Amino acid sequence: MIFLLQKTLIYTAPLLIVALGGMFSERSGVINLALEGEMIFGAFIGAISARLFLEAGVFSNMQLQFIVVLLISAASGAIFSLLLSFSAIKLKADQTIGGTALNMLAPAIVNAFALAFFNMEKIQMPANFQGYVIKNPDATPIEQIFADKAYISTYVIVVVFILLSIWIYKTRTGMRMRACGEHPQAAASVGVNVFKMRYLGTTISGALAGLGGYAYIATVANGTAESSIAGMGFLALAIMIFGNWKPVGIFFGALLFGFLKCIGPVYNSVDFLKNLGLPMYFYNIIPYAVVLVVLAITAKKSGCPKAEGIPYDKGMR
Repeated sequence: MIFLLQKTLIYTAPLLIVALGGMFSERSGVINLALEGEMIFGAFIGAISARLFLEAGVFSNMQLQFIVVLLISAASGAIFSLLLSFSAIKLKADQTIGGTALNMLAPAIVNAFALAFFNMEKIQMPANFQGYVIKNPDATPIEQIFADKAYISTYVIVVVFILLSIWIYKTRTGMRMRACGEHPQAAASVGVNVFKMRYLGTTISGALAGLGGYAYIATVANGTAESSIAGMGFLALAIMIFGNWKPVGIFFGALLFGFLKCIGPVYNSVDFLKNLGLPMYFYNIIPYAVVLVVLAITAKKSGCPKAEGIPYDKGMR
């Protein structure tokens, strides 16, 4: 049980922060289907940075290096998301098509640069890479869940999630951003720059997706960056919808799907699941089957922002 809870937290963390990123973009009025591509791009830049830092011996403290690389990945995701915000806000292009295009562009960039500069399709961080906060096998059961083989990225993500959840609901800028996703014309009538707020929401979204992408490859994918991220970005979108575009709902949705997502890779290590004799493919299907059921049930109670996906025009009333 302790082992299963540990793995649940590891899978939950990337889903939690990426789903929150999707919420920021859509609360500002821009549909961000490019979360998957932003995760891939952020993970790729983060893996290259970690590899170069390790080879150059820049950091003697591995935990400090881990945090710095998380920041670099977040910045990379933010920059990549500007392609979406520019097309959606400035050019008023279809946001669904724009997000889909970025999801196709990111793997192409990863493959091209990985082959051109490293002569490999996957970027594998060196074996001496470490991301653990602490290893304490003698800890109590509760301490083992949170402090034995626990990644520092989990704690960083939880802190960022809490701070941003408070920020978007309790600050003037956060409330203005949410107003731009609900009634942009009304927000503009009181002096709010709708374009600026939407750029901000989409950029924050890309930063959180990039951070989540690197957290995923560093903790779940054993330090391997490639042109796929196992559909985690799309699953994060489903969690955002499941959570009704609210941080509390997203938190519980991420816990649920983090648990379901981790069952497939670890079922052989859990006696109860192993004794059932079911194949791994069955457990891998469960999260996506649950997504379909949940979305079907919650479709009529959707609390999506009213103006999401609708280009803002100053002349509209």
